[in-house]
Amino acid sequence: MPEEPAENISGGEAGGGTAAMFEEGDAETRAEAVVDELGRLYWRKAYGGQDAFECLVRTILSQNTSDKASQPAHDELMTRYGPAKDLAETLAAADREAIADAISAAGLYNQKSKMIRGAAREVVSEFGGSEGFDAYVREEDPAAVRDRLLEIHGVGPKTADCVLLFAGGRGGVFPVDTHVHRISRRLGVASPDADHEEVRRSLERDVPAAKCGFGHTAMIQFGREYCTARTPACLDGLDACPVSALCDRVGVDPESGEVVDPVEATSGP
Repeated sequence: MPEEPAENISGGEAGGGTAAMFEEGDAETRAEAVVDELGRLYWRKAYGGQDAFECLVRTILSQNTSDKASQPAHDELMTRYGPAKDLAETLAAADREAIADAISAAGLYNQKSKMIRGAAREVVSEFGGSEGFDAYVREEDPAAVRDRLLEIHGVGPKTADCVLLFAGGRGGVFPVDTHVHRISRRLGVASPDADHEEVRRSLERDVPAAKCGFGHTAMIQFGREYCTARTPACLDGLDACPVSALCDRVGVDPESGEVVDPVEATSGP
């Protein structure tokens, strides 16, 4: 397993965004209460403002790898191609093997280099380049933008949602990665057998739009620091977890130390 960073880059000091301000009050759902508690533990940020194409590239680089591995790949790619006038145009015309060399710190770099160059060519062909793509992501209907992003080879739901959140600043978007998927089902705020899309719909329904952005980034950090896949903090005692009072611990038995996927804990023999 790759080593995880001490801080979630998308939500931490280097992640951009501004402080998310909202009135404190009684949470209307357990999912909102969880997000409020994680916001107190980590950070509250409203996102938006990142360049949409660069955000797309960065999220592709993060697929199936950690921030610690994908960040150097992103930085090297930007060093080689970022100073150009239009990143999409430059990458669309770049040698695929040269892109792969630039992003070699990230996993699956040959596959990702094809995705990045293909996405760049599509952005240039349909939107005229990075600027037109950025305007499209920020200004058009979010549902339509999401559907269009999903048509780009290599772009899945989480990648599309990250572009909507971090570039478009769209409220009510709660990207679901492996941490969010695991934690939501373990907590009991989503069904044990929910897939990533079902978890996303549950969270976007139950968490106010203004809190979805920092809910996403804080839940990732919480998953790395406390609610890990194999050894969640509650195994050391319920007091070891800051949200234990809000958690059903589906698939986790602190007494026996057994930890299974939530769907296994609720399935019949």
